Amino acid sequence: MNYNLTNTQSWKALEKHFEDIKNVHLKTLFNDDKERGSNLSINKLGIYFDYSKHRINNKTLELLFNLAEELQIDSRKQDMFSGEKINKTEGRAVLHTALRAPKSASILVEGHDIVPDIHEVLNKMAIFSHKIRNKEWKGHTGKNIKNIINIGIGGSDLGPVMAYEALKHFSDRSLNFKFVSNVDGSDFAEAVEGLDAGESLFIISSKTFTTLETMTNAKTARNWFLSQIKDEKAIAKHFVAVSTNEKAVEEFGIDTQNMFGFWDWVGGRYSMTAAIGLSTMIAIGENNYRKMLGGFHLMDEHFKTAPLQQNIPVVMALLGIWYNNFFEAETQAVFPYENYLKRFPAYLQQMTMESNGKQVNMNGDRIDFQSGAIYWGEPGTNGQHSFYQLIHQGTKLIPVDFIGFKKSLNPIGSHQDYLIANMIAQGEALAFGKTKEEVKAEGIADDLVMHKVFEGNKPSSTFFLDELGPENLGKLVAMYEHCVYVQGLIWDINPFDQMGVELGKVLAMKIIPELENNEKVINHDSSTNALINFYKS
Repeated sequence: MNYNLTNTQSWKALEKHFEDIKNVHLKTLFNDDKERGSNLSINKLGIYFDYSKHRINNKTLELLFNLAEELQIDSRKQDMFSGEKINKTEGRAVLHTALRAPKSASILVEGHDIVPDIHEVLNKMAIFSHKIRNKEWKGHTGKNIKNIINIGIGGSDLGPVMAYEALKHFSDRSLNFKFVSNVDGSDFAEAVEGLDAGESLFIISSKTFTTLETMTNAKTARNWFLSQIKDEKAIAKHFVAVSTNEKAVEEFGIDTQNMFGFWDWVGGRYSMTAAIGLSTMIAIGENNYRKMLGGFHLMDEHFKTAPLQQNIPVVMALLGIWYNNFFEAETQAVFPYENYLKRFPAYLQQMTMESNGKQVNMNGDRIDFQSGAIYWGEPGTNGQHSFYQLIHQGTKLIPVDFIGFKKSLNPIGSHQDYLIANMIAQGEALAFGKTKEEVKAEGIADDLVMHKVFEGNKPSSTFFLDELGPENLGKLVAMYEHCVYVQGLIWDINPFDQMGVELGKVLAMKIIPELENNEKVINHDSSTNALINFYKS
């Protein structure tokens, strides 16, 4: 579908409407609709999504849904599920949703049903995980495996790290999990500090088995291992691979029977439910892993079938468009009020910013509007004592996603009540603030009054779930995946390539040999030359 977004009828209607509503305060919107809190909410799949604290009215929603309809979002979003090659720049289908499809499903890619292939890999992962967890898999010296070290980068790291931290409550605490991604030697050194190589298993996660950072760390791991276990044959018992490059895996010394494959229709940042999730399955066990896949699938089906007005990822995406392209907000904050989700915002950073950080549309034409927002965040309540100040009283508009749970996995006294009270209060404070008159009524000295005024009118969404667990984690991740996809459809950009990460990597390969010789470098710009020569001096 070819179109110029800013010239569409619905976009122009939104531009006109924005002028009418941009200065309307949330207090007014709530006064005008006494049932707004329940009217602007969706309660599906065990997720209560309150989007009433957004700077929108019924007309805004009508126009946003008109935009979605004019751009045929409901039918176009089906293309991903059908196996069409929607990653047009790389000529690939995009089927991370197939990774969590049930055995009974049938999904064709160029005439081949991929579901049996997916479940074959899942079953292979399960068998291997059982052996590690049940102490059936012994190291070269006969010791049990106690340390699992995942080596990857990007999607091969952020997904496993986030999932492990999020589901640590469900993990086997007799196993010690480490994650190495940074090519900085300190990352590897700290990960293996004090470990016994005879009790350690390395998972090398690289689709091509050529990624510079991953393979540098993998070779260092191999050398570290052989410094303790001086037998190259032992590699086969202590290293496994998640890759598609069988030849490179074998050359490394890994038994290809212990290679877990995936496919080119799985993008790195969407791969945590592929074999990249091997460390997750070892940590939480097959049953919990399959519950997580079930949560992903529930959200996939909701996104696929729910009408636009009741479709959680679609509504999220449209609200993001509203702030990004009309209010020109540049960032989106995500604050989970659940400490286990401390790596969730970092995971979303890659998913959202690598996906929608694009400057040209599907035809290669420069777009004339702002694309993907900058995602960031930390768990509550820590952020309340640091950066919330800027959101409340600063000059930038920052929409917020609050994520909370009714039950704690570790119920201790009144902690959960205090935690959730803070989350709800922050949403209320952001929306309604405190007026000059209210501050004066508290007897505050005149010269301090304006310092204590909160303008309010700061938008937020609240997502409430029952309890954090494998299924609900799956729902949350898939929810943001599909939000990203819808925004990509609207902006007519490709969320499934990442050309922007390539240039720096190519230049680094040129600079590496220049750092390793003694000659003065003069082949770059004056700044780059000076930096290289200073490093070498």
